[in-house]
Amino acid sequence: MNVFKQLWVSLYSPKDIASFQNQGIGKTILYVFLLSLIFFLPSAFYLGTMITNGLNAIEETVSEDLPDFEIKNGTLTTDSNEPFVVKKNGYQIFLDGTGSLTPEDVSAKSDEAVALLKSELVFVSNGHAQTSPYSLLEGNNEDLFEWINSVESVLPIILPLLLFILYLFTAAGSFLKVTILAAFGTIFRSTLGRSISYRYLWRIAAYSITLSTIFFTIMEAFQATVPFASFISWFVSLIILHLSIKESAHTLD
Repeated sequence: MNVFKQLWVSLYSPKDIASFQNQGIGKTILYVFLLSLIFFLPSAFYLGTMITNGLNAIEETVSEDLPDFEIKNGTLTTDSNEPFVVKKNGYQIFLDGTGSLTPEDVSAKSDEAVALLKSELVFVSNGHAQTSPYSLLEGNNEDLFEWINSVESVLPIILPLLLFILYLFTAAGSFLKVTILAAFGTIFRSTLGRSISYRYLWRIAAYSITLSTIFFTIMEAFQATVPFASFISWFVSLIILHLSIKESAHTLD
């Protein structure tokens, strides 16, 4: 059975998941990497879009609308006594040298935003804020404009590298989850009277995360918030794991 058919049947068939325990470990590892990639794709799309659109919005705003400012020693200063806000390309751009705005304030005011705050740069996508200190950014409006141009010129190299690194972290999280699930599997095998070694339980656990992974991938693709998402993900995976072990034969080392 090829890996894509395995993915399909793993959505609904504990019996098929149980049968995968006898396949090679290499194929199971490949499957976990595939699931991780599928789960990561919506996040990669939105992150790439956020960075590209955010940089374009900042570039236009800096060149046309933004008041004079200076970033020095990690701190932004302006002549204005209140935050400056402008909407550009679907993004709200904030400039605040007063220190009155926080990343939480920015994300509360806009789902899509870029903010130059007193001591940090903030990107907001779908209401979630990502912050970065000004450690690599100093100067005034003109310097920022040149910096943005230089970043845009290397973005085709930097962005794929960034996404690849983030994908590796996603895959590492998936492998950790499978490993923990397999540990729970040792409890299930005792209660169900199955003599399955840990290495076979690990294979079963790898396929048991399929349903929750695909569900939350779809939710992420539609930018839908699921209450108690982590709890639901673990609960569903544990249920599938339990049913799959129940369907399995006695397998000894």
